[in-house]
Amino acid sequence: MSSAREMRLRIKSIKNLSQVTRALQTVSASKIRKSMQAMDATSAYAEKAMQILIHLAKQPGRQMLHPLLAERPASKNNLCILITSDRGLAGSYNVNIVRKALQFFESSKKTTSYIAVGRKGRDMLIRRREKVIADFSQIPNSPKFNDVSAIGWLAVDEFLEKRYDHVFVAYTQFENMLTQVPTVKSVLPLMVDTERDNHQISSEKTEKKMAGVYSYEPSQDEILDEIVPRFTALQIYQAILVAQASENAARMMSMQNATENATELISVLQLEYNKARQQSITNEMLDIAGGAEALSQAEEAK
Repeated sequence: MSSAREMRLRIKSIKNLSQVTRALQTVSASKIRKSMQAMDATSAYAEKAMQILIHLAKQPGRQMLHPLLAERPASKNNLCILITSDRGLAGSYNVNIVRKALQFFESSKKTTSYIAVGRKGRDMLIRRREKVIADFSQIPNSPKFNDVSAIGWLAVDEFLEKRYDHVFVAYTQFENMLTQVPTVKSVLPLMVDTERDNHQISSEKTEKKMAGVYSYEPSQDEILDEIVPRFTALQIYQAILVAQASENAARMMSMQNATENATELISVLQLEYNKARQQSITNEMLDIAGGAEALSQAEEAK
């Protein structure tokens, strides 16, 4: 059994650690709110852009309108934008999304390359000898669109240059504080589901707005050249915001569990410390009683 002094030092160390985990839990909860606010701020633009894309999707020959809308029959190379975190202490958050991405492309016979967003994912991919063509790390919490737009433009350029025939984004979908789901979503070629979409408003409202005639100014081609690549970048931007909310939720729960475990461990160690201290006091009292008894017997012998 450890001495009372050793146990006292260990209890102090765990208390200090629990203060750190509790502080990280509070900071993560604050960051979740900021990420969700940033995501809500982009929803109005995304909704309007989606309305136009749904309108285009209903037109015959839409694949001729813009190269990013055109499917390629002979798809050989995949590009995946993998979104992870720069820091740890988030439980299995990074492991889950990397495993999901690797399993998603494992059965495919196509060559897959990666754009790593986050240091943890980059390191895992390199250890597994996957091809990483670009690395984006140290992204600020709740970033602005300009902070991450280069990721989207890179994916668009790679697709337009026909180096890759299909672009995916792998991120962790935020459901609630307890549930985050690893997700792999197709980004390019841009496919618009007119019946069910992440940004779709109510069907009645959509049908009303789609019934109108769209007039493009200065021209349809110029507007498409602007809105289609920008909407692709916006999808990636929103995926990063959602992934950051998931990361902070995972870190908050991980730190909450760590704090609770530390509290339980402190209770156990405190009980052991009290037992050790009581045992020490009992031994000292026995030594005193034994010494007194010895002195008493020595006096009687005289």
